[in-house]
Order: sequence, then C-alpha cells, then structure tokens
Amino acid sequence: MMFLLLLTVGLVFSYTRAAWVSLAGALGMFLVMKLRVPTWVLLLLALAGGAAYLVERDQITIALERNRDESSDDLAEHVSSISNISSDASNLERINRWNSALRMWQERPLFGWGPGTYMFQYAPFQASEDRTIISTNFGRGGNAHSEFLGPLSEQGVLGMLLMVALVAVTIVRTMRLFQRLPEGEDRRLLMAAFLGLVTYYLHGVLNNFLDLDKASVPFWGFTAMVVMLDLKNPAPQRKRQVS
Repeated sequence: MMFLLLLTVGLVFSYTRAAWVSLAGALGMFLVMKLRVPTWVLLLLALAGGAAYLVERDQITIALERNRDESSDDLAEHVSSISNISSDASNLERINRWNSALRMWQERPLFGWGPGTYMFQYAPFQASEDRTIISTNFGRGGNAHSEFLGPLSEQGVLGMLLMVALVAVTIVRTMRLFQRLPEGEDRRLLMAAFLGLVTYYLHGVLNNFLDLDKASVPFWGFTAMVVMLDLKNPAPQRKRQVS
C-alpha cells in the first residue's frame, strides 16, 4: 500500500501530462478486462468513436481551440492544458513534429528516410505556420513525438503498419488469453504486463522513447511476458468431426 501511495504521488507531481492520460487509459482497460468485455465490442466501440470523430471533427477542433490554459505549476491548469492546441507551446510543437513527419512520408512513402534519421531530416519540412517558440533547425530537441508517425517517416508505410500490427496482435491475443485463463498467478501476471503495455501504447501516440533503453527494456520485456504466457497456455484444439 505504501509503495502504491508513493507511486501515485510521484506520478501526480511528475507533471507529465502524457503519463496521466496513459494511466487513465490503463484504468479503463483494467475495467474492460475485469468485466470480460468481448474483443468484438472493443472493436465496435473503436470504429464508432472513429466515425464520430470524422463526423464532428470541425466542432471538436473548434472546442479544443477555445482552451487557453497552458502548462504550469498549477495542477488543475496543467491538467486542463492537455487539450490546448491554440497557445500551449509544447502541444503546438508536437503538432509541428507530426506534420513534419507526414510531409517526410509524402516525399518518401514506401521506405522512408531510414531508421533514426527523423531528427536530422525534419527541419526543412517544418511549415512556417506550424513553427513555435521552441522549434529548432538543429538535430536536437526530440523526435517525431509518436511511435506511429516516427516509423512512418523513417521506414515508410510498411514501418508504421508493422507497429500497428504489433499493437493490434498483442491486444487481441492478450484479451483472448485473459478470458480463458483461470484465476491465479498467470492471470495476474498477464494483466500486469498488458496494462503496462497499454500505458505505453497510449503514451506512444504522443511521444516516442523506444530508442531509449529506459522505455525499450520494459516495453519488449512486457511483450515477451505476454508471448510466454500465450505459449504456456495454448487455446484448446477443436476436435475435427469425422464424417
């Protein structure tokens, strides 16, 4: 209990907005797993959410642009600034990096610019209207800020599809495995590893740190744990009917 309290206090006072969003998503997935929500329901909800965004995209953008709260030491204002895409320099710079990644992909759509090259190549792809007070033309200050758009610019459409496939397959296999596992150590271990992955899947929409060992080791370690548990607890084979 003391460890959980310290972890919560550390997370709150880290003032890392992407981590807060990721934790909220992990809590939602925890409820989904405990309630045993079928995978097809999750897919249906995802499709419905995507369709709703496409229909109401302009209204959503207008609502977000009304938010003027910027990241600060005030906790409530810092939380509110998560959706500020009109004046918060950090959020605007993230959009600048995303747009630069898309322009890089448009120039080399199939194979991209090469692994690890984004930070050295993106500067000329910045549009003047996207630049912020923290924009730079020198190969420093981070990367594409997305585990999906980063591979898209560096390895082309195949790179992004591989990342999407990794996430999708891991989610589907985990949900199926969790539903057939009995209560016990393996089930708890699977949930812990998968929820850790969920936090990074969500975090990876806003940042990319898999090129750093501090993020790469737990990410691939948790993925390996899911694979190990899936191999350890195979699905029962259906008996073929002999006619």
